[in-house]
Amino acid sequence: MSLPAPPPAPASAASPVVSVSHLVLRAKQLEIDALKHLAARAELVDVVGQLIHALQRERGATSVYLASGGQQFLEVRQNAVAQAQPLEAQARAVFATQIEPGHGASARMLSMMAWALHGLDMLDGLRAQIEQRTLSAHDSVAAFSRLIAGLVELIFHVADATAHPGISRLLVAFLHLVQSKEAAGQERAVGALLYASGHGDEAQQQRLIHLIDAQESSLRVFEEFAEPALRARWEQHLLTPGVARLERLRRTLCTARPGAALDTQLSDDWFEVSSAHITAQWDLQQQLVQALRQHCDAQVRAAEQALLDAEGLLQQLRDNPSPHAQAVERFFDAAAQPGSVPLPAAVTEGLAKRIDTAAQQTQASSLLDMLQAQSARLATMEAELETARRTLNERKVIERAKGVLMSRMGLTEEAAFRALQKTSMDQNRRLLDVAEATLSLPDFAFPRPGSGS
Repeated sequence: MSLPAPPPAPASAASPVVSVSHLVLRAKQLEIDALKHLAARAELVDVVGQLIHALQRERGATSVYLASGGQQFLEVRQNAVAQAQPLEAQARAVFATQIEPGHGASARMLSMMAWALHGLDMLDGLRAQIEQRTLSAHDSVAAFSRLIAGLVELIFHVADATAHPGISRLLVAFLHLVQSKEAAGQERAVGALLYASGHGDEAQQQRLIHLIDAQESSLRVFEEFAEPALRARWEQHLLTPGVARLERLRRTLCTARPGAALDTQLSDDWFEVSSAHITAQWDLQQQLVQALRQHCDAQVRAAEQALLDAEGLLQQLRDNPSPHAQAVERFFDAAAQPGSVPLPAAVTEGLAKRIDTAAQQTQASSLLDMLQAQSARLATMEAELETARRTLNERKVIERAKGVLMSRMGLTEEAAFRALQKTSMDQNRRLLDVAEATLSLPDFAFPRPGSGS
């Protein structure tokens, strides 16, 4: 014979009392806090994007300056440095605010900021080497590109950590536009180096081809996630005479035989048209930042209004108990004589009265409707977020596969990506599938550097 289950232990007097209203209102408040954190992230992304743009221009001007032996772009480079320095200070200030409590910065985000800050700390020394022309044009391009890569990675982390679908889509578009613009900036620097040096170089020409491919790949993702107006504006830019000039100068660089003479006078034309191409992307980037701000502000306002509505609904429920509850309260009033036992209005007054009180019944069910609507909205948000997460996850897989090829086969980053692309085309498979297959291969499947195999 089984013993009856013991009664539940009484709640401790110190235990917090949790109600439906507490949970609903707290959920709304947390949603508002998260949206305000996202608004702060939009400001961070804006400042980092502006700094990247300034450093890209400094990199391009420095490339011409060093490749020409200091004969060209001295003033252009000095102006670029002057424009970048205030943005460095602004970025440092924004990084400092993220350490403060209440900003919601993750450990990973702070680590990425530390890496970017380390690169900024090295800038003065890099610029001193450039002033003294003790650094080659190629090495200066590489140094600036490493610094910018850390800043781009910081933007990637912000996009990856965002949990709001509309804002996440805008950040994915922003990230890939920044990636395309960075590849365009590297292309400008490498092309300027070639034209200013006066001769072709096979390795640099290969870099140009990879950079053009990288721009096209990033822009495809941008077009998928950007708003129609931005896509249309970009398509209009591609039809401009400046883009046609850029394509002609690209062909000149990419088809020149190694060591063949290049017209050094074309370095100014190259810098002008490639800068215009970058500026077109910069304009789109600025519009995306504006869209991010507006979207964040609109979502915060909507969430705050929803909080007020929820508070009003709950207050209405508290202030207007059902008529039957009021009748019961009067029945047990110690200061009054008890009357007949109160019954619900539907019993005492019939169906007609019950119809008249339908509004009161609707009021009582409003809280349930609100909870159901919130659940449906969260489900829709999760579906949209999944699309953005999938795109970012594909980038992570491809980056890991590149790292595997670089470490196990001694390839450069460009060569590793090219190998993945070639396998994808040769086997008619998605680049993501090739990257996943690469990660699944055992170590012995890769020839060791210098093994001769």
